[in-house]
Amino acid sequence: MTTIRRFVCDDLFKFNNINLDYLTETYYLPFYLQYLSKWPSLLSMAEDVNGKPMGYMIGKAEGEGINWHGHVTAVSVAPEFRRIGLADRLMHILEEGSEKIYDGYFVDLFVRKSNTLAINMYTKFGYSVYRTVIGYYSGDEDALDMRKALPRDVEKKSIIPLKHPVYPSDADL
Repeated sequence: MTTIRRFVCDDLFKFNNINLDYLTETYYLPFYLQYLSKWPSLLSMAEDVNGKPMGYMIGKAEGEGINWHGHVTAVSVAPEFRRIGLADRLMHILEEGSEKIYDGYFVDLFVRKSNTLAINMYTKFGYSVYRTVIGYYSGDEDALDMRKALPRDVEKKSIIPLKHPVYPSDADL
């Protein structure tokens, strides 16, 4: 049985089993605390019946005007809990919060261009590639900016792909 609840400060001392995956981006403590204080409804923790962390989601709301959106900063599931639909459930919670609490036009995320498993998973969740961001990951690897329109974007303008790649300095990140 899985429980998904709001992420709390104490979780920062419990989620190493999830963060040790080489594809998971890790951040400094103040980064997580900033998210907890500004966007608490967009952070979730999944745990098993014994309280062991299974996965988590960290997101935020950002942008202006028609670019107001929810952003998936990190979604990560511990290896032993993958392929049971947990990432889908965590993503759904963030999408729902982005729509109902923040009234966003879309949800976006960045994924390493080489991470085909994640790209395929996000595509299955309804995301599509909006643009390529050159050298996004430490200047060494490109990112795909993937988006999913929310009901507020009736005409789905937010997900019309750009025809050319952008550099991080040229993108509204």
